[in-house]
Amino acid sequence: MAKKKESIEEKLSMKKESMWLTLKKKEIKDAMKFADDYKEFLKEVKTERETVKFMISLAEKKGFKDISKKKSLAPGDKFYIMNREKTLALGVIGKKPLEGFRLVVSHIDAPRIDIKPNPLWEDSDSSLALLKTHYYGGIKKYQWVSRPLAIHGVVYTKNGKRIDIRVGDNPGDPVFVIPDLLPHLARKVQGERKLFDGIRGEELQLVVGNIPIDDKDVKQKVKTYVLKYLNEKYGINEEDFNSADLEIVPAEEPRDVGFDRGMVGAYGQDDRICAYTSFRAILEVENPTYTSIAFFYDKEEIGSDGNVGAQSNFLEYVFAKVLSMIKPDYTHAEFLEILYKSKAISADVSAAINPIFKSVHDIPNAAKAGYGVVISKYTGHGGKYGSSEATAEFMAEIRALYEKNKVPYQVAELGKVDEGGGGTIAKFFAKYGMDVVDMGPGVIGMHSPYEITSKMDVWSAYRAYKVFLSQ
Repeated sequence: MAKKKESIEEKLSMKKESMWLTLKKKEIKDAMKFADDYKEFLKEVKTERETVKFMISLAEKKGFKDISKKKSLAPGDKFYIMNREKTLALGVIGKKPLEGFRLVVSHIDAPRIDIKPNPLWEDSDSSLALLKTHYYGGIKKYQWVSRPLAIHGVVYTKNGKRIDIRVGDNPGDPVFVIPDLLPHLARKVQGERKLFDGIRGEELQLVVGNIPIDDKDVKQKVKTYVLKYLNEKYGINEEDFNSADLEIVPAEEPRDVGFDRGMVGAYGQDDRICAYTSFRAILEVENPTYTSIAFFYDKEEIGSDGNVGAQSNFLEYVFAKVLSMIKPDYTHAEFLEILYKSKAISADVSAAINPIFKSVHDIPNAAKAGYGVVISKYTGHGGKYGSSEATAEFMAEIRALYEKNKVPYQVAELGKVDEGGGGTIAKFFAKYGMDVVDMGPGVIGMHSPYEITSKMDVWSAYRAYKVFLSQ
């Protein structure tokens, strides 16, 4: 039988299919196993410090060494540089080490709720002890009430002793709750508010105790009972909250979503999905042509400021450190030249189509779950404001790279024009003159305490980052 002639529409139109239909059975099996590893990672790490600790522990087993313990660097060498336990760079020296680097840059912070410096108080009318909080990043505050929460972080005592705290995740642990108001009494207090104002910032207070201490001389009995517990358990007192990084995160574990188990549901997938996939990618890079570095930053959700954010000089510090160990007599002009010749992926998530709220998407330019990693030529809002737009030339280069290596991908925007928008850390790298493009899996329910991603998109992101870093 003669083969059906391809129509002009079939010949010229773009063809994108679900990876569930295009991948071979072995690839799907590999992707599902990769997703299981990813869920274990999300279960283990819920803060920046925990992420960095996890990554260094595994990277050292794969041959990466602290750069401070090396005297020089040569092609094939693997190194890492840590910044204040909250930012990390993992690199592999290339065969052409000084002809521009290949970077994949993600962030490891996630929207959450932080504990205030003087948080603990007692409400005598309710006989409850609570912790005051200050939310971090762009959250919908009403999503965080009446759900089990955990506390993760570090406390430094007055004498400088470090105390690591992680409570609420393990079976048998107590959990903590920000109580919502019952609907029977909420008609006026909450019912007349707008949705985003249904729970206000100062109303995000965590219930941490109810038992009063049995001492007639104590006025704040429930608060004192909590302080007594904290002192006996951790050796801290109330003043030690002043020198603490304590984060409130969901206590739920990552789970498969759907009868078909095709998706991952978990907290912190923005942007630890990109962090994990690029981390796994850099671990597997061997003898690349160009020096490859995976960066993992903090503070993206609040503007990338501070000494651990992408606006710090950590990138310059890493470049200078690496260059000095390859060519000790490098000039400033050579330093700038290498920055200029480098190419980067800003590894951050996009918004996959939410079938319940499709009106916010321009469907032909929206990401579909399971169709591969999302490449965004630009992000930003209000006329691309705050965006770093990739050039047509760099987009063509990326497309050719992935077509050659059979990496499934899709090109999409975050949402409709003037619907809203968002930014990434791409612009902070583009300022050095390097080519940068945004790329990451699509997420449903982004910034919520329980985000959803397709396992195919997790796999696609890993492959995309690995191919880019392995050049």
